[in-house]
Amino acid sequence: MTGGSEWQGRVGRAWADEWRRTDRSFAALNPHLLGAIAAQPGTRLVDIGCGAGTLSIALAQARPDAQVTGIDISADLIAMASERVAQLGTPRVRFRHGDAGEWANPQGQDSGGLADLLVSRHGVMFFADPPRAFRHLAAQCAPGARLVFSCFRDRAANGWADLFDAVLPPAPAAAAPEGAFPAGPFAFADPDHARRCLAGWADITFTPVDFRYVAGAGDDPVADAIGFFTRIGPAAARLAALAGNDLHAAPDAMAEVLTPHCHDGVVSLPAAAWVVTAISDHADCANPLV
Repeated sequence: MTGGSEWQGRVGRAWADEWRRTDRSFAALNPHLLGAIAAQPGTRLVDIGCGAGTLSIALAQARPDAQVTGIDISADLIAMASERVAQLGTPRVRFRHGDAGEWANPQGQDSGGLADLLVSRHGVMFFADPPRAFRHLAAQCAPGARLVFSCFRDRAANGWADLFDAVLPPAPAAAAPEGAFPAGPFAFADPDHARRCLAGWADITFTPVDFRYVAGAGDDPVADAIGFFTRIGPAAARLAALAGNDLHAAPDAMAEVLTPHCHDGVVSLPAAAWVVTAISDHADCANPLV
């Protein structure tokens, strides 16, 4: 389970360092998500769990009249996103370090008004209390604001998730507090559960998207994929728990698993996502932080 504390530490640092390869892994999903966002109105956009800023930057470039605010709990990712915007000279994009579930932007400050379009690429599944967070976000938005995000579907449909089960020991399990919502990449895989989490939002739709998750490329795609999975994804936590001969043998074992997935100079794996849309329901936003 990946929670907020990990994103503020090891996981966030790894994603900041590896943003180019993580962007590559989601490249085939991006057109589906951006297409769904393009169908929605909005000029005051908030990118939830913005990571290294890829979605925020793309939206600012696609909507010349929009102001985009990216929010992420990882200071390392916010620093990287800010650096990228400075290098690109992308106007109308700002980044804020903090928990999006607690974010507030009063009308007339910063963005010039209440947010009218919330977006996220795989950044909404890590709230400790999703109903509270989503109800709060809806309360911060203009009436009729739209929400568009992507998240993973069933673990079984995502071949990258259990790829190394046969060659790496399971990562140490973190005990979740009693009654807690399970956070992590597959927290919203079940649409019925996701609907219960999306308090403050109505007209919720789920569109399935299948895509290829690119893990390795370049001169040695398998070695590139090993380097990627050593930093990103379930294998990273497993490798961090190894030592001695087990750690030394791990790359060869991973290479045997990855080689059959290497075709035409690319290591890619099946992946499955939802693209979710919703409209804010202010009737369900009373006492958003209670």
